[in-house]
Amino acid sequence: MRRIVAALLVLALAGSTVVLTGRGSGAPDGPFAIRAEPVMLDAADPAHVAVGNLRFVRGWTLTSDDPNFGGLSAIARDGDGFVAVGDAGGVFRFTFDAAGAIRRAEIGALPAGPLPEGGGAVEKRDRDAEAMALDPASGRIWVGFERANGIWRYDRAFAGSDAHRRPAEMRRWPSNGGPEAMVRLPDGRFLVFSEAGRGAQGANAVLLFAGDPSEEGPEPVQLGYRPPGDHRITDAALLPDGRLMVLNRAFSLVDGVSVIVTLVDLGGDLSPGRILEGRQIARIDPPLTIDNMEALAIGERGGRTIVWMASDDNFNPLQRTLLLEFELQD
Repeated sequence: MRRIVAALLVLALAGSTVVLTGRGSGAPDGPFAIRAEPVMLDAADPAHVAVGNLRFVRGWTLTSDDPNFGGLSAIARDGDGFVAVGDAGGVFRFTFDAAGAIRRAEIGALPAGPLPEGGGAVEKRDRDAEAMALDPASGRIWVGFERANGIWRYDRAFAGSDAHRRPAEMRRWPSNGGPEAMVRLPDGRFLVFSEAGRGAQGANAVLLFAGDPSEEGPEPVQLGYRPPGDHRITDAALLPDGRLMVLNRAFSLVDGVSVIVTLVDLGGDLSPGRILEGRQIARIDPPLTIDNMEALAIGERGGRTIVWMASDDNFNPLQRTLLLEFELQD
């Protein structure tokens, strides 16, 4: 992924070595706990909650004293809480109480993944996790890594990895534009989206795996995804009705960060060469509360579809880790 931190001209951490410690805290008041500070969608107008077909419910800025916290690139609901991975190899778990305060939080590190080609300590670039899929039934979690352009499979506790693969079809994807979104379909197939790899008809490359992408299997079907305008895909998640929600982000020095949310109908034949295109349902731009939104999760509450978006702060003091909750009204 092309980091907007470069455009912000804050590069203090860009070349530094990040050694993953795996430290964690199970108590919300622990020294490395995650804290949540409420935010509004529109600080100037708290009554402003509608953005297209999304209705803002609540949001938070997440912080921690743990230097390993940050860089959130993928998130999923797991039971009554969240599990997220970061682009420096961090693993983050947290649960909110009814009042919107974090009641449980853990910070750790991926126990396995791509290693430095020349050996030595694991650096941030080696564990650039950008995509994740979780199977609630088995508890298995799949993580897609940029640069390595590979997929690793873990158990629910992230205690270890028992399978990984670097598919031949992903090897030509840009090292900084590899697997950005991964979705497990109800029938066990997987969609893996490249942020910048070229696919059919000039669209972004998408691979449809017939089964587990971390294991050897049939060649994946090559599809494409066409994002809206100058935006790029940063994550995707399946809605309860089978449609695909896609998070798309753009950045410019003039306009800042922009987010477009689209819905893609996956119905019909997912045959080679099909181009997936979405219908825009929401656009979020400054001065609304927005940052480098990279992670998307879907849930249900009382028959309503709930959407969560989280941001990657790039370990940059000028950015925030946001978690925004919306209700889909579509």
